[in-house]
Amino acid sequence: MDFNQTIFSSVTYLYEDPKKPHRVYNVCIDQPMKIVSDGIWSSNNGASPMESAFTLLELQMVIIFAITQGCHFILKRLGIPYFVSQVMAGFVLGPSIPTGPFEKYKSMLFPFGSADILNTVSALGYSFNLFLNSVQMDLSLITKTGNKAWVIALSSYIFSLIASFAILTSFITTWQNIFGSDMFTALPIVIFSQSGCSFAVVSSLLNDLEILNSELGRLALSTSFVIDLAGGITAGFGADFLRSMDLEFTERIKNLVAFFVYLIFVPVIGRPAMKWIVKNTPEGKSVDKVYIYTIIGIFLGLGFFAGYFNQPFLVGAVILGLSVPEGPPLGSEFVSQLELFSSWFLSSLFVTCCTMKLDLRQHESVSFILAIMMFIVTANLIKWATCLGICHYCKMPLRDGFCLALILSSKGLFDICSYILLYDAMYLDKGAVDIITISVLFLGTISRLGVKAMYDPSKKYAGYQKRNIMSLKNNYELRVVACIQKQHHMVHIKNMLQLCSPAVENTLVAEIVHLMELVGRSNPIFIAHKLHHKLESSYNYSGEVIVTFDLFERDYAGTATVNTYTAISPMALMNEDVCHLALDKNAAIIILPFHVKWGVDGSIECQDSKIRALNSKVLDKAPCSIGILVNRGSCSLSSTGYKVAMVFLGGPDDREAVCLAKRFIKNPNNTLIVYRLKAHNHDMLDWEHMIDDEETREVRGAYGKLENVTYEERTIEDASQTTCFIKEIAKNFNFIIVGRRYEVRCSQTLGLENWTEYPELGVIGDLLASPDTETRASILVVQQQHGSFVS
Repeated sequence: MDFNQTIFSSVTYLYEDPKKPHRVYNVCIDQPMKIVSDGIWSSNNGASPMESAFTLLELQMVIIFAITQGCHFILKRLGIPYFVSQVMAGFVLGPSIPTGPFEKYKSMLFPFGSADILNTVSALGYSFNLFLNSVQMDLSLITKTGNKAWVIALSSYIFSLIASFAILTSFITTWQNIFGSDMFTALPIVIFSQSGCSFAVVSSLLNDLEILNSELGRLALSTSFVIDLAGGITAGFGADFLRSMDLEFTERIKNLVAFFVYLIFVPVIGRPAMKWIVKNTPEGKSVDKVYIYTIIGIFLGLGFFAGYFNQPFLVGAVILGLSVPEGPPLGSEFVSQLELFSSWFLSSLFVTCCTMKLDLRQHESVSFILAIMMFIVTANLIKWATCLGICHYCKMPLRDGFCLALILSSKGLFDICSYILLYDAMYLDKGAVDIITISVLFLGTISRLGVKAMYDPSKKYAGYQKRNIMSLKNNYELRVVACIQKQHHMVHIKNMLQLCSPAVENTLVAEIVHLMELVGRSNPIFIAHKLHHKLESSYNYSGEVIVTFDLFERDYAGTATVNTYTAISPMALMNEDVCHLALDKNAAIIILPFHVKWGVDGSIECQDSKIRALNSKVLDKAPCSIGILVNRGSCSLSSTGYKVAMVFLGGPDDREAVCLAKRFIKNPNNTLIVYRLKAHNHDMLDWEHMIDDEETREVRGAYGKLENVTYEERTIEDASQTTCFIKEIAKNFNFIIVGRRYEVRCSQTLGLENWTEYPELGVIGDLLASPDTETRASILVVQQQHGSFVS
């Protein structure tokens, strides 16, 4: 038996009908089909493992992934999105790109009829992917979306449709005479598809560019959601109309009414039922698997039922997915259970399988190609012009307006799959789907590259206003942004705020932001709890954080103001929420928890690399000073106050740390000892040294007269003496504050930089956090606002 006849016993080409552009085959198939291979070592009639359907399916999957990853390995360096690599794999394995001597292997890998199995399996995965994307969409965006997003969305969508259809109807007779009625039907589909945009594609693009929770990202999400919703409803009724064209008028009306009832009935019944599931799931627990399997069964049943009124199977996935409450616990459970299986595995195969059906070598007439390109360009130009005009009217920067227009014109995986499904349903001509697919690759690539080149959200943090503790006047309120990610961070942050000694002449304003990872939803959310007394979601966000810091504010009534927030966003983008809040609240310092947790016995319990990555990004981009809080001691505050040590070697970070330490001693129960480490042969005329002298003069003078303040100078010549000194004092205090001394070198630390385990703590901070240093003290490592941001 030939390898090209692995599943089918014979495939015979009979004839080609000159009246119809189709070849006719006589296919004979072995029944029952061989599913599992006997193995390569089996001697059963000399059978090849490729005779079995399952073995061939596995080999097809492996080859598709190998080619996709190979393409992506090259294209990702050019900034080209991943879905382009999936499409390129389809072109390579399909007839579009001739592969010369490898053509016979392609025929062996995809013999006649074998692709049906691969398509069926991957199509099921794609339907689950659509379901997951619908689950992650937040329907409450309809009410939360501002007027600007509504106007941009509806105007760009409607004006693009009107202008394109005006051109189409003005020359409708000419179009039909040139292209014929069959090819002419592709033009309205092109117009509708190019006027709209996919929320899932936009969300994925913003996430890849790491601007999902930026100002532009939030506006783009809201705008694309409205466009996608309007386009989805229009497409649903349009599909029902097209599928019913051969039916009686009464049958058409019946199908439209059935679809409308389906559209309303599923969310009205399903949403309350699933909210009941969420309500009956204990906080912090996973949803019972019985509910998950039941909803998946309903999803499959609804897809099957949609066929009774001429709707595709995928409609059930979208509508039921929108009915699922996004976020934890139900939405996040679906994502964790199905995302790897559907989104990253089967759905990726589906894109490649779709594009394998295309043959770019078969060219259509030049006039037809130019006509479709004209409508693609017209629809997008009208959308861009409308978006830019409204953004200019709203006084948005021209650059941001153009980036928004590019984002709303982006195309991706879901668009390609939609076009191929329309082609399979014979609503799109082969030539039309080829051209539209190429346009998707072009628009998806230029939108990504254009936005990446033009929009940088971190630029707004680079200003000329000093936002650090040194620049604050005496007795001026201290504004702090403190971050919490784990439950044990709450007590440490609360102790840190107590150490800041809130008093009438030393007021404190603390912005406490609870950072949570975005799971089970597409759009990030930011909740100011004092402004949202009752959340729309039944899930209780940050309940313990709110209670803890409300009690702290009550304990320091009149001297401390505490505002709590919940920021839910991808881990890679959390730094945007932190930095934006610090910029908006004019904070002087951001307090970040360290990524290592120590146990009661002083040993390391766990380390969180995600927290460490967040801290590094904030250190690079923050619009103010930063403090990393390392807790190695007890969680409770001593009734006699804190015994604080400040290690001063010099530099802007150490000067910032001294200014913060001065605030600690406003509470007479706290004691402060400032250790200044000097080299014997230091340059007295060095400008930095003179600034250091000026900053410590107040500690030596006015503050030095206080009973709870001590100033000491130590002569330290080299790194070994510094290490011994740090280990000597570490066990005598319960709080130590040091500067990070970013990019500052001196003889006292020379050589230690090469041995630091945690560079974000600096040399001295790393010594104090080392397991070799015996201490139970909490450590605060301070970095002053970067000099490039300060005039």
